Amino acid sequence: MDLSRFVRNLIGIAASLAVVAAVGCGPDAEVGDAVRLESVTTGWLDVGPLGTQNKLVPMVSFKVKNATGRTLAPIHVNAVFRRVGDSAEWSNGMVTAAGSQGLPAAAATDRLVIKGDAGYTGSDSQWELLKNSHFVDARVDVFARYGSRQWARVGEFPIARQVVER
Repeated sequence: MDLSRFVRNLIGIAASLAVVAAVGCGPDAEVGDAVRLESVTTGWLDVGPLGTQNKLVPMVSFKVKNATGRTLAPIHVNAVFRRVGDSAEWSNGMVTAAGSQGLPAAAATDRLVIKGDAGYTGSDSQWELLKNSHFVDARVDVFARYGSRQWARVGEFPIARQVVER
């Protein structure tokens, strides 16, 4: 066998392996179809007092549902909080919804909570902080991924003007 035929065969084998690897490793369920949020609640969590100040931070709580017929592992969820009218990230947080053992098919997690670090601080009561003329509402974009999949948006929610208990 001459060198050029050997190289062509080698290239053919490499191309075939690349196709098999791409098909075998490709996602068999899109993240947005596989991971669903249930029982979503939003509001402002009182993390004070800080000295004589009260502090409210945005939060979102939810359950993660595996909408596939197989175990997904691991599952991570990221929440990005933004003030209404501002596209810049204000705060964020992340949780592991299911570790290396995964979330079984059709199962849901217990309630998970993600809170932001940034918020509103003042000497007013928590309810008065929500009514302050400088208060700006917020929203949260929630992203999820499982395994080595890319992050995908699984929800966008307004932060309710309510104080929630942890």
